Amino acid sequence: MRRRNALPRLLSLAVAGFVLATTSARAEVAEPSGRADEAFDFMNLLNHHHLHDLSNEDWNAYGAVTDIWTQKFGFHARYTGTNSLIPTPELSFTETATLYLGLRLWPGGEAYFVPEIIGEKDLSGLHGLGSAIQNFELQKNGPTVPTPYLSRVYLRHTFELGGTPVEKTSDPSQLARTDRSQRLVFTAGNFSVLDFFDKNTVSGDLTRSYFNMAFLTYAAYDFAADARGYAWGGLAELDYDDWTFRFGRFTPPKDPNQLPLDFRLDKVYGDQAEVEHAHSFLGQTGAARILGYRNVENMGRFADAIAAYQGDPTKNASTCTGFNYGSTSATAPDLCWARRSNVKVGIGLSVEQQIQPDVGVFLRGMYSDGQTEVYSYTSTDRSVSLGSTARGTSWKRPADTIGAGWSAGWISRIHAEYLGMGGIDGFIGDGKIHQASEQVVEAFYSLSLGSSAWVSADYQHIWNPAYNADRGPVNILGGRVHVEF
Repeated sequence: MRRRNALPRLLSLAVAGFVLATTSARAEVAEPSGRADEAFDFMNLLNHHHLHDLSNEDWNAYGAVTDIWTQKFGFHARYTGTNSLIPTPELSFTETATLYLGLRLWPGGEAYFVPEIIGEKDLSGLHGLGSAIQNFELQKNGPTVPTPYLSRVYLRHTFELGGTPVEKTSDPSQLARTDRSQRLVFTAGNFSVLDFFDKNTVSGDLTRSYFNMAFLTYAAYDFAADARGYAWGGLAELDYDDWTFRFGRFTPPKDPNQLPLDFRLDKVYGDQAEVEHAHSFLGQTGAARILGYRNVENMGRFADAIAAYQGDPTKNASTCTGFNYGSTSATAPDLCWARRSNVKVGIGLSVEQQIQPDVGVFLRGMYSDGQTEVYSYTSTDRSVSLGSTARGTSWKRPADTIGAGWSAGWISRIHAEYLGMGGIDGFIGDGKIHQASEQVVEAFYSLSLGSSAWVSADYQHIWNPAYNADRGPVNILGGRVHVEF
């Protein structure tokens, strides 16, 4: 037990050591999907032939293909339950192809259309990991055979308010243009909440950096989304020089972690609000963000599910008449007996900072109330993550990226009590539990193959999968191929 309590301190020191090493190495801060002039893609090709203006666009088109493979090795488990990570070796993969189309409709008005194809094989039915799901592209109930769908279709309008010029480069889902530093932007349609909230530039675009979902955003951030991670809704954003204020309301799924969405935005919704401030510290850029969310959804409280079962043992998992996660246990409580209109809230802090022009660090932490089931994201109730990414300028590989990070997630006391009685939620449930924080340390190297392709190697070590000290640790190796065009 003393060794487990020392792990966060040791891992923090390890990451700090990595930061110091990369600071002396002088690599380059990872940026999210920047389009270098020499990149081999369709828009640069047109620009080089004077058929397209990359500084002021009326339209653009980009694409990307990403394949990720992860190999989980066998691990020790004192017991295995309905929603456990299977302790034998498993191979998982995702294959995605995405097309990004942008069109200027009128002055200040833009439309974006993003079709996508995905095929996947998860680990243990995507069960048994709470905050440290090893591949951020995995979707709940995702298809094994590559299947097309429309991930995003939305409109944006920008009202210029004044300030200094701000150059926007040509990127996926961004038309090149010159904005003002003071502006009001409205967005409406179908997209991911993470397209606009918690935009961390150090961890960056995970198609080139970390693999684990713990580094995609706050693990405890139960943002409204369907099983693929997308929602319909609207967003207002006020940019005022170094300050940005965002607020949005989005559709949750009809049932937790499922595809069909509930469009009754006056009755069920996920609200998000974020304040961001860009700053300079010791001559280096950084940003700090405070994000809060409030969900009003048809979700079950853990205490209510326990009370229903204790008051009437026939109200167990095997007798559910509504949606449940597949448990057939006659001796366990189930959230199906507790679902009604409930409120879930959380608040998080995110800080990113460049140490030098070529090294960045980040820290995220979020506290959610932990009283209700996960509805759209991970099973985590509280989370923290930190890490560093850099590029390999000093070893003459400026397009390569190296990174390391640590993340920990916790569940509330009542959540653990529910799981300990044999209950399950959307992702975890070992039948019983020796409660502990689920932690992951990850290290990766992304090797550039020319200007628009990367191959990556990754290692993850996960302690206490599903917040259970009776299982694990788990070792996972990963590989990735990412191509942009």
